[in-house]
Amino acid sequence: MLTIRFAVLDDVPLLKMMIYEFAEFEHLPASITEKTLVRDGFGPQPRFRVLLAEWGGQAAGYAFFFDSYSSFEGRMIFLEDIFVRTQFRGKDIGRALFVRLAAIALENDCHGVMFNVLDWNKSAIDFYRKLRAEFWNEWKTICLRGSALEAIARGAPLG
Repeated sequence: MLTIRFAVLDDVPLLKMMIYEFAEFEHLPASITEKTLVRDGFGPQPRFRVLLAEWGGQAAGYAFFFDSYSSFEGRMIFLEDIFVRTQFRGKDIGRALFVRLAAIALENDCHGVMFNVLDWNKSAIDFYRKLRAEFWNEWKTICLRGSALEAIARGAPLG
């Protein structure tokens, strides 16, 4: 039986473990710590929320999201991660997480849920197409980080 609930402070070790499982699946590095998750998600001003999916009492997946804002359209939710553990796939858990997230977006007068997908992840792309999500291929995701972020913060010349 499937249940979906909001993560609580005691879920942080489990959440960190699943984040690392997801990072491994996506062939991406992860460096998040329990301390950072506690500080940023369960302090006085939470920066994110997490829905945990449980199947028969076992952790099956999660949706990690936060509030965002579009200067053109207003409030929205940004879905950072949606992950269903391998042994629980094929049980409509991902769809159930999206159903709950969509309901949260509508309850909060959000105009939509924004998210990214890696171009090689065909099964996720197919899943999002079944949801009738819009693909904005003309938009590029950009990240300023590491030494580039530090140089800009110091006012270094462009080049």
